[in-house]
Amino acid sequence: MTRFRMPALSRLALAGAAALAVVASALAPAATGAPVPAADRPEYVALGDSYSAGVFVRPWDAGDGCGRSYRNYPHQVAERFGYRLRDVTCGAAEIVDGILEPQPSEKILGPPTIPPEGGWPELPPQLEALSLDTDFVTIGIGGNSLGFGGILGKCLELGLTQPLKTKPCTDYYTGSGAGADWLQDRFAQVDADFGRMMTAIHEAAPHARVVVVGYPAIVPDNSGCSFLHWNQLGSVKKGDMPWLDGLERRLNDLLHRHAGHQNATYADTYESSVGHGVCQSGDAKWMYGIRDNLTGDGDQTDPPTELCNDIPGTGEACTLVHPNARGLDNQAREVAKVLQRGGGTHPGLLTAPQG
Repeated sequence: MTRFRMPALSRLALAGAAALAVVASALAPAATGAPVPAADRPEYVALGDSYSAGVFVRPWDAGDGCGRSYRNYPHQVAERFGYRLRDVTCGAAEIVDGILEPQPSEKILGPPTIPPEGGWPELPPQLEALSLDTDFVTIGIGGNSLGFGGILGKCLELGLTQPLKTKPCTDYYTGSGAGADWLQDRFAQVDADFGRMMTAIHEAAPHARVVVVGYPAIVPDNSGCSFLHWNQLGSVKKGDMPWLDGLERRLNDLLHRHAGHQNATYADTYESSVGHGVCQSGDAKWMYGIRDNLTGDGDQTDPPTELCNDIPGTGEACTLVHPNARGLDNQAREVAKVLQRGGGTHPGLLTAPQG
């Protein structure tokens, strides 16, 4: 999904819209026989936002501000199945500004979070990566178009400014709350845009198998959550966490429905990540918090912006609620299972996934 903006409070602010180790043994390629020439390998195009790009998981591509991790599920799946990968996923991408139309410079947010002088160049529509030769497509998008980052920012703000309320964000976005009509309108727009996008994908790559990738669990169970712990959800009230989880599940339901109606397959990354949300610890935690320590191989860092420095906590970077390295591995497992079930391997290349 993306990063968010929230009004200053004690200079607390976040910028709007964003977030190879040894691949898990379940995804390790098991090639048999002679290598298949690159030209004979199936072509796989990965489309999507920061959750598909795998932002903030080392090592990432620092060349265009999209923050694509070399550990993201597109790379793991391509290695697993021997695909020729074209990964055009990008942090902060939206259905319109990113997939269907160019992604403007101001909506390219890294990492690197600090852009080069003059900003990052505008990116062409991800849709342009598709062709008659495309065999497989994955698409993970929708959170930024819904405005999830801004919603989370509002929850952070309300948690600080309405300390006596137990669920101020829930009250704001439901019933007669000030944000309820806005949120309904956003869902309606995402619904319409997603359908238009799926039609465009099939038209651009008519022979491809398309997989719609859902979002993993962020806070399905608020046990372990602590107020003002910024490696978790900071100032979001525990009473608002069930509503945030329901919002994510509602978005996933929309994606699942479109996959079913538009000749695509849905990859569910939510159910397998329940119990591994942002409030867990150690290896059980598959999701970064607001500000957290980086994961993955190597020593890449993301120098903080002035706004990031205003966020409390001791984490290395403003990771802004994205999957960490273990979360990317889980996404890859789930997408690989879907492709395997549908005959996604090149003949003779690979064995079935383990586990």
